[in-house]
Amino acid sequence: YQPEISQGRLEALLNFQTVVSELAGLTTANASLLDEATAAAEAVALARRVSEAPRTAPVVLDADCLPQTVAVIRTRAVPMGIPVEVRDVVSDGLPDGEIAGLLLQYPGASGTVRDLAAVTAAAKERGAVVAVAADLLALALLRPPGEWGADVVVGSAQRFGVPLGFGGPHAGFMAVRDGLQRHLPGRLVGVSRDADGAPAYRLALQTREQHIRREKATSNIC
Repeated sequence: YQPEISQGRLEALLNFQTVVSELAGLTTANASLLDEATAAAEAVALARRVSEAPRTAPVVLDADCLPQTVAVIRTRAVPMGIPVEVRDVVSDGLPDGEIAGLLLQYPGASGTVRDLAAVTAAAKERGAVVAVAADLLALALLRPPGEWGADVVVGSAQRFGVPLGFGGPHAGFMAVRDGLQRHLPGRLVGVSRDADGAPAYRLALQTREQHIRREKATSNIC
């Protein structure tokens, strides 16, 4: 992304970030990830990084999460040493003991739209980071997860008709509450000013570990 020749592309990415953050009800969104399942796995990794729960504390996935999302998270969690537990958190409640994170689906894989504010509050009282895998198009009508306590919102932009990319599936997204911006994987486009005072778009945040110190990367190498 040579900034002097990519202003149009960077502006389009900024518009994408703005739409996602407004629909999610959170302050900051990144300029896309691979797809919904891997974005959810990134949210689980983020939860483990920022949670103060012990390393043995699990990340809990609601049973109404999409099956491919659960499968990808289970696969990614093994080498990272993150315990994962799947349960119906609305009907059965949260497991006993400390938990590092909670992933909810909104609406659920069953199509059910549930009020998840109570279970979100209960998880946050126990120090968990709450992530929500949400349908962007549904968020045009439903109450944004950021308004009822979600720390992270992920999903797929394909719901808006964004076509397949070159060699990859559909653009995934991730939005975070204030204070988690520096834990965002991927890239973040921002607005600055050039030497003449005119607005200029540039990559505001991109972890250099993804290019240099790969063993410390917070995300997939992209």
